[in-house]
Amino acid sequence: MQDLKKRTKLFAVNCWGFCKKIPYSREYNAYVNQLIRCSSSVGANYRASQRAKSTADFINKLKIVEEEVDESAYFLEIFILILDKNISEAQELKKEADELLAIMVASIKSAKRKL
Repeated sequence: MQDLKKRTKLFAVNCWGFCKKIPYSREYNAYVNQLIRCSSSVGANYRASQRAKSTADFINKLKIVEEEVDESAYFLEIFILILDKNISEAQELKKEADELLAIMVASIKSAKRKL
């Protein structure tokens, strides 16, 4: 499996690249800004989880990752519904978000068993 630090960073970069292709308009900009923020937060918070001081701290940090990746998936779903083009790219990013979400949920469950 690809290192999750790299994978979450790549997710942010790929979302940014996708957002560059979205037409610049008042209507799209709010969604673009939100997707860029939450997708980059996935990697930043995952990275922070790797420096957790305890299992409880690790779980809390992963819960933030879970929320951010779920939010990313939400905005990608919106783009899939409203865009005329680049839908396949949004669908691939949504698939990656879903996979990352599943990994985070499994990691949280595993860490909770250790408590």
